[in-house]
Amino acid sequence: MADNSVLTSTGRTSLADSSIFDSKVTEISKENVFVGSASYVEEEMPQIETRMILVQEAGKQEELLKALKEIKVPFVKMESLEEFESLDSPEFENVFIVMDFQDPIFDELHKTDCRIIGPPVILNCAQKGEPLPFSCRPLYCTSMMNLVLCFTGFRKKEELVRLVTLVHHMGGVIRKDFNSKVTHLVANCTQGEKFRIAVSLGTPIMKSEWIYKAWERRNEQDFCASVDDFRNEFKVPPFQDCILSFLGFSDEEKTNMEEMTKMQGGNCLPVGDERCTHLVVEENVVKELPFEPSKKLYVVKQEWFWGSIQMDARAGETMYLYEKANTPELKKSVSLLSLNTPNSNRKRRRLKETLAQLSRETDMSPFPPRKRPSAEHSLSIGSLLDISNTPESSINYGETPKSCTKSSKNSTPVPLKQSARWQVAKELYQTESNYVNILATIIQLFQVPLEEEGQRGGPILAPEEIKTIFGSIPDIFDVHMKIKDDLEDLIVNWDESKSIGDIFLKYSKDLVKTYPPFVNFFEMSKETIIKCEKQKPRFHAFLKINQAKPECGRQSLVELLIRPVQRLPSVALLLNDLKKHTAEENPDKSTLEKAIGSLKEVMTHINEDKRKTEAQKQIFDVVYEVDGCPANLLSSHRSLVQRVETISLGEHPCDRGEQVTLFLFNDCLEIARKRHKVIGTFRSPPGHTRPPASLKHIRLMPLSQIKKVLDIRETEDCHNAFALLVRPPTERANVLLSFQMTSEELPKENWLKMLCRHVANTICKADAENLIYSADPESFEVNTKDMDSTLSRASRAIKKTSKKVTRAFSFSKTPKRALRRALMTSQSSVEGRSPSSNDKHVMSRLSSTSSLAGIPSPSLVSLPSFFERRSHTLSRSTTHLI
Repeated sequence: MADNSVLTSTGRTSLADSSIFDSKVTEISKENVFVGSASYVEEEMPQIETRMILVQEAGKQEELLKALKEIKVPFVKMESLEEFESLDSPEFENVFIVMDFQDPIFDELHKTDCRIIGPPVILNCAQKGEPLPFSCRPLYCTSMMNLVLCFTGFRKKEELVRLVTLVHHMGGVIRKDFNSKVTHLVANCTQGEKFRIAVSLGTPIMKSEWIYKAWERRNEQDFCASVDDFRNEFKVPPFQDCILSFLGFSDEEKTNMEEMTKMQGGNCLPVGDERCTHLVVEENVVKELPFEPSKKLYVVKQEWFWGSIQMDARAGETMYLYEKANTPELKKSVSLLSLNTPNSNRKRRRLKETLAQLSRETDMSPFPPRKRPSAEHSLSIGSLLDISNTPESSINYGETPKSCTKSSKNSTPVPLKQSARWQVAKELYQTESNYVNILATIIQLFQVPLEEEGQRGGPILAPEEIKTIFGSIPDIFDVHMKIKDDLEDLIVNWDESKSIGDIFLKYSKDLVKTYPPFVNFFEMSKETIIKCEKQKPRFHAFLKINQAKPECGRQSLVELLIRPVQRLPSVALLLNDLKKHTAEENPDKSTLEKAIGSLKEVMTHINEDKRKTEAQKQIFDVVYEVDGCPANLLSSHRSLVQRVETISLGEHPCDRGEQVTLFLFNDCLEIARKRHKVIGTFRSPPGHTRPPASLKHIRLMPLSQIKKVLDIRETEDCHNAFALLVRPPTERANVLLSFQMTSEELPKENWLKMLCRHVANTICKADAENLIYSADPESFEVNTKDMDSTLSRASRAIKKTSKKVTRAFSFSKTPKRALRRALMTSQSSVEGRSPSSNDKHVMSRLSSTSSLAGIPSPSLVSLPSFFERRSHTLSRSTTHLI
């Protein structure tokens, strides 16, 4: 399986093989075949032109012939090999185009070392305007061009030969040994040296089906076998060929892990079954195994399970073996672990240089097991509450903070009997230091790893999702690091006259900038975490691994992220307590009052900003839900007041019986109806999906157009109805919009008062109650009788069908106004001259259309008389109202 090819041609061609040609010219000149320099050889050599020979069915493809003309390559057609003798010429370098690489004629050409390509190569080059790629092997398509593959675990030679042949036909390159240039490993098992190295380097590990499926799509233009959407379908799952059992977990967690195992290609059996390959143990619960495991059984910690899912490949078991404490095996595993500790850079470099050698000695994993908690390098559970356990090295983000246990040279000794003010100040510093450590944990353990490039298995989350989850956490961290440092200096160099209030006044503006963006979108951040954890197993495994570390104190990411929401109220309470223990003559007394006031202003600003953000979010939800919603609905001063579900009782704003949704804003009313049929889907940014719009926009009406709000009295034939008397700017008369409320949560009386209050605010009137007018349903021909009956629904269906039929028989589909305008234009243009033949044809078309339009529809026969009667009644009623 050689990777480099030898050029058999003796002259330049139009193919992309100039580098190979130049090297052959150099070799020829060295052998003194031609006398003189290389440039002289090039001048003396005859020019050989590339010619395409279309074999059999290839010569009948019109698209292929067109592509050859576009790339300007001469071509001839050939039906059999006998014709080749007459076509062969030393002036041409022949390249054969064969439609089917399984055809016998392909085998005959391949035996004679002819250069063969498939039609997709020609079509692709013509489409992109690129030169034809050079290949001494038969090349059908370029879907695996620039890919370097290596195989492992295949025992049947016939299968391996078949896969290698297909890869070559698609432009791929094969390497026998695994090295850094290999882009994909095709594995038939999850064991062996190549598999371990591929896992360590993060090389995608594929099934053989990937090659077969790519070959099935060989005729598709612009298809690439390495695109993520296609490749991810055929990646070797982490637990392929693995049978797992779980020990020491709760029933709920065990069920979850069994489901994850099946999703990742594995199977599960009860503990003790001889067919199991792995026993996953909860090391914090299980102190001793209930049986003696066999030599073939891997007994591993749960971190192996979650680590394999996170990196989307089976991790090495040796680094995660479950052992009893104080055993030689444990010491050996700890010594192996020391190769990956942060303090052993020399050993880490040696590990990279001897990766292949180490992979033969022991299984390797990019996820080292959890290290022993140390007071110097990690936080204990109690460290979240007690500053005495807070390490210096626990914060690596930014500059290293000073420790409260470290006294400065100029510090005065703390008095043996501390005052109550000093005790509260110390508590404020301790809680601030713990809060900073929590923020550092969020950034170090969660945000930074998720944002790292070159993650094994690809990015765990999309950048948009990471931004939504963490928001302005780094900015909050920077501000509180400064506050913590100032408090630390104050505590170490304590004096009763030192001002604590000045510290928070100093950073009040920074708090106003950093907190609102995070607090306002905390619920969205929480929802994103929950959604991604359910939909993305790798993210779920990532959280499991990191949340089990001592730095997190057994708290979830959501529980850690809620700390910024709780911090400012906590600081305000501590400052209040500090003020109580501050003497009146102390200048910090007034400063603390100002600091408390500034914190309250910050929290008020956050609440106000949050309210505005939620209001804007509600408007965006309306825009997404209503198809065709006007863009001017989005406004900074606008807020959603109420949503009401109704049914239209008249012909306006839509047909009677239509389900209508009213969105009341503080200055306008959005009217939308339920869509009859949802067509298409809403395209949202990557990482987010939204359902298709369920409503159709009808009208966005300013509240100033509402002249009266009619409260329709309750009768046997009319229930829960109301109407709006509106005057649109395009109409000369008032229009009546009547509805029946269907939602029972909001009483009609409350809804009408709410509507009138906002109408009065819009038109600057104080008497909102005077806008409500009680009316009898008979006066306005409003009734709700039989709205939900079968007959009513059938009538509405017939009416819709009639409209569809009318539109279907309309040849031009032209609106009535446009048709009238066209008739007037044509008549004015024809006046003063005799009609030409073309004019006669147009007029005959228009007359035929008019005659068709004049055919009455059964459902529209009584409409004119109905509208005359309706407008007459409405005019009498509105005159009486006004």
